[in-house]
Amino acid sequence: MGARSHRSVTVVLAVGLASGLALAGCSSSSSKPSAGSSGSSGSSSASGAGSSSSSSSAGGAAGSGPALPDLSGKSIQVLAEWSGTEQQDFQKVIDAFSAKTHAKVSYQGAGDQTPTVLRSKLAGGGAPDVALLAQPGAIAQFAKAGQIKPLAANVIAEIDANYDPGWKKLGSVNGQVYSIMFKAANKSTFWYNTAQFQQAGITPPKSWADFLKACQTLSDAGITPVSVGGADGWTLTDWFENVYLSQAGPDNYDKLTHHQIPWTDPTVVQALTTLKQLFGSDQFMAGGKSGALQTSFNDSVTQTFKSPPKAAMVYEGDFSGSVITSTTSAKLGTDAKFFPFPAAGSLTNFVDGGGDAALATNDSPATMAFIQFLASPDAAQAWASAGGFVSPNKNVPMSAYPDDTTRAEAQMLIGAGDGFRFDMSDQAPVGFGGTKGAGEWKDLQDFLSSGDVNGTAAQLEKDAAKETWQ
Repeated sequence: MGARSHRSVTVVLAVGLASGLALAGCSSSSSKPSAGSSGSSGSSSASGAGSSSSSSSAGGAAGSGPALPDLSGKSIQVLAEWSGTEQQDFQKVIDAFSAKTHAKVSYQGAGDQTPTVLRSKLAGGGAPDVALLAQPGAIAQFAKAGQIKPLAANVIAEIDANYDPGWKKLGSVNGQVYSIMFKAANKSTFWYNTAQFQQAGITPPKSWADFLKACQTLSDAGITPVSVGGADGWTLTDWFENVYLSQAGPDNYDKLTHHQIPWTDPTVVQALTTLKQLFGSDQFMAGGKSGALQTSFNDSVTQTFKSPPKAAMVYEGDFSGSVITSTTSAKLGTDAKFFPFPAAGSLTNFVDGGGDAALATNDSPATMAFIQFLASPDAAQAWASAGGFVSPNKNVPMSAYPDDTTRAEAQMLIGAGDGFRFDMSDQAPVGFGGTKGAGEWKDLQDFLSSGDVNGTAAQLEKDAAKETWQ
């Protein structure tokens, strides 16, 4: 679901993505959680809660916003996946736009079916003016089919003023800009139980080598180091992507994302070998390999912060914060904090993530004005103050975010620069990267069980070869 839902709950972000990135959707799949909800302070860049001053800025002041036309008498229809609290928060954005332009804006939420609903409306008539999708691959398909419109010059000027260049490239198809990311998700946050770390006398690790040392220290202290939600195959793809991005680098990440190099490539073998250092150790994972394979994403987070905890730390995106607060009594920023995913290679400043991007089905002034507004700091601030939201807009002040945890997530997002990449599995054909019990999900679950590096690489390539890649 948008910035994103755990393909069945709700779910992933940094700025300045590199050129070759194509929008993918950490969303659509029905199993990744919704992004943004709470992150937490924790290490280095995300270290202690309170380390971020509420007056600090992510790149500049919001200013008075873009000059928008008077749209009295005009109506705009918007389609997105948000419902419940997220829909109520997005309504604040709509209300702010209407107050500026006097336009009437109607909203339809379609959940995980948003791309399907949009496709149907485009084919049968009655398409919304604006849609927000978390599936870059779907956006590219719509653009190539001529079903959506390139963004107008004034919208692009707003993007240029507020986003690092990579975000514009992320929303471009064949040299034209078709979308801009409004809501982002960070899936490079590693959450830890502060009491367990204090008991073992350790601090958040910055490198994979330090991470393994921390695991050993925790284990020696009688504390299980890591909770892994292997019953949900998508969590394992996120583990792989973070290790691969740090080790193989952004260029190889882009190539593997589009199957321009095989899954038997040495870079894949190296990443799997690295993951095996954790996945191959029963003592490092709650319940060992078999236990990890029977643990859902939600349970992997809950059991790390319930009393008594079953593990000291758990990896998953910023959406883990909402699971912590809704299923345990742990307090974000105090009992539960996060640190950036430990660098497994030479790239140390990176983020794997996703988000919801706005596109236009027509080029009317009202449609373009709405997307121009979404690209402004004003629109982001309208939601940011409510929480559960992180923006890739560099001119949204840190003071717009309601707590230190979210501020830390936003700083991590903005600071990743060319080290940001959109979720790889969400950019893959669904049969390979987004189907329970098949493709990458199953292959990595089998890998967690067997530890067979070369056999897993070969199976991944065999399954990837069955699909048609863009």
